[in-house]
Amino acid sequence: MRRLLVPLLAATAVAGCGSVEYRDTNTAVDVDPLCASQPDRPGEPGSLRCERKTETTIAPRREPPLDLSGARKDDDPR
Repeated sequence: MRRLLVPLLAATAVAGCGSVEYRDTNTAVDVDPLCASQPDRPGEPGSLRCERKTETTIAPRREPPLDLSGARKDDDPR
């Protein structure tokens, strides 16, 4: 429960700063029958598709650059 709560709280806290994407592969690993027999010993190689990951990606909000030229957009550029 705590592994899920921390990324969700972080995602909620920065939601106003841009877009937040949360990914969790635990359900996909549980459903995959090839992941049923995982290696028992540490250091033993396992399949990458059976690796459990929880990721939160934050993309900053993109705003148009500030125009400091002093010209109005309505002005005729003659």
